[in-house]
Amino acid sequence: MSDDHTHADKDPATPDELREQIEATRDELGRTVEALAAKADVKARAQEKTAEVKARAHDKTAEVKAEAREKAAEVKANAQDRAAEFTARAHDKAVEVKAGAQEKVSAVVHAAQDRIPEPVAQKAASLTGAVEAGIRDVTPDRGRAEASRAAEVARRHPALVAAGCAVLAYGLVRRYRGRQGR
Repeated sequence: MSDDHTHADKDPATPDELREQIEATRDELGRTVEALAAKADVKARAQEKTAEVKARAHDKTAEVKAEAREKAAEVKANAQDRAAEFTARAHDKAVEVKAGAQEKVSAVVHAAQDRIPEPVAQKAASLTGAVEAGIRDVTPDRGRAEASRAAEVARRHPALVAAGCAVLAYGLVRRYRGRQGR
């Protein structure tokens, strides 16, 4: 009886109100079913998750590529700096070695000039002039220019010519002695 009494206390709803309540309940039930269906749709959830993972992977790939480009540019710049530094050091060392070699050659030439007797130096100078005159007669202009430069060097350094003649004479003597020994 108490149940009947409880219902009796409530106002009976009108048919329009009942329809509205039914419609609201249907809407709420439809949303709930859709939510449950979405949770139960494993394929759709997997696709969503796959799309999410793909997007993160794409972003990470782009980030890694950018970092790699930056690192490559940095390594390239460092390599160029080191190459320039190495080239500069090599150039400086080459200049230093060249200067040292020039000093040694100059010292050897002066020492040789000091040791060559005057008659030998005069003979070398006269031979240089004769050779230059002979070359002038038989060579074309370009060859004459080269021969003139060589003659000028020989004139400036008669000891070098004498040393060259000595080396040539030594080689000829050895060759001659080698043939006699056979």
